[in-house]
Amino acid sequence: MSARLDFCSRHLGPVDSDRAEMLRDTGFSSLNELIDAAVPAGIRLDKAMTLPEAKSEPEALAWLKSIMGKNRLLKSFIGQGYYGTHTPGVIQRNILENPGWYTAYTPYQAEIAQGRLEALLNFQTMITDLTGLDVSNASLLDEGTAAAEAMSLALAGKPKGKTIFVSDRCHPQTIDVVMTRAEPLGIEVIVSDWQTFQPASHEGLFAVLVQYPDTRGRIDDFAEFFTKANAAGQSLSLLQTCSLLLFKSSR
Repeated sequence: MSARLDFCSRHLGPVDSDRAEMLRDTGFSSLNELIDAAVPAGIRLDKAMTLPEAKSEPEALAWLKSIMGKNRLLKSFIGQGYYGTHTPGVIQRNILENPGWYTAYTPYQAEIAQGRLEALLNFQTMITDLTGLDVSNASLLDEGTAAAEAMSLALAGKPKGKTIFVSDRCHPQTIDVVMTRAEPLGIEVIVSDWQTFQPASHEGLFAVLVQYPDTRGRIDDFAEFFTKANAAGQSLSLLQTCSLLLFKSSR
């Protein structure tokens, strides 16, 4: 077995005799002939690209390191869900720095499939144990996209639904993503104060979405609101964004 020490041979797949054999089996005499047949001329560049001289792998890594060295660690005061966090040492060492959680299941997979799935399953189990909810979702999506996906899931459970309520104390970016996703689905999005919202007065309400803690950092008790929302509709979905928690009424 020949050792592939250079970057290209390790990452660009078949080379030399392997490539020639593949071309022969597909009926092409050269790689350029294969490209001519597969890639339309209209989307191909007809001149050489102006590129700097290639760097070796160590040189490229050193260059990238010099760029990253210019980063400055500053405090963020943007709010809206972007907060400074503290990661306990036991979590950092045993999960974030544990190769068992993030190593690819097989060498050719781009995603860190197996460890990622197990971590998500453990998270869901922990949330249901801590909160007593019927079900918890777990996602690697950003919070806004996860909220929109939860909305779609709630609609699937009540396909005749027409309206979703979103608390005005949700993060602005979460509200925007939900509204964008709702428009092509023909869903009406009501954004207002959850404390004054009356679920029973809106026909076709299939879900309510609240934020915990809200975008201003306030922590509220939604138990009474959820009870009122449940009483307003059969199988109403109650969506609560934390990391994002989703649970459905047992009614």
